[in-house]
Amino acid sequence: MFVVDVESDGPAPGVYSMVCFGVVDYYTKKSFYGQTAPISLNYIPEALAISGFTRLEHELFAEPLDVMKGLADWLKSFGYSRNQFISDNPAFDFQWMSYYFALHAMPNPFGYSGRRIGDFFAGASGNWRDQTSWKKLRRTSHTHNPVDDCMGNVEALEEIGKKFNIKIA
Repeated sequence: MFVVDVESDGPAPGVYSMVCFGVVDYYTKKSFYGQTAPISLNYIPEALAISGFTRLEHELFAEPLDVMKGLADWLKSFGYSRNQFISDNPAFDFQWMSYYFALHAMPNPFGYSGRRIGDFFAGASGNWRDQTSWKKLRRTSHTHNPVDDCMGNVEALEEIGKKFNIKIA
């Protein structure tokens, strides 16, 4: 089970570029951090600023193919039968991962679906309208460094499991 977070320079893959991403294995807490050079000339300065990088810095990042191969190899090293994708917002994060693997003619090691932490919390708490209070369960600050954000989400998942007596993994 892997928690994933992506930072980008705009809202849609292909039109814009992924800047960096983090992946944390829920079980071991091992992490992967990737920085990818732009694949598009388009970018929204305000979106890029969230990642903390300038366009010039972003242009110096590694080629996306190399980074995605590195991630695929890292995921494979765990030997899990399924690499479950978990995210704060899989509608955003999953599209980037899926696009970048497809762009490089690589199978997506996460498959075709992901799970949202807010939905899990809402179901566990019995309150469908409560989609955000789970974020208070993070111990690691939400800094927009994707590894930090993933680690905070792992911590929140662990706390949700304890709070509602649910086996997460």
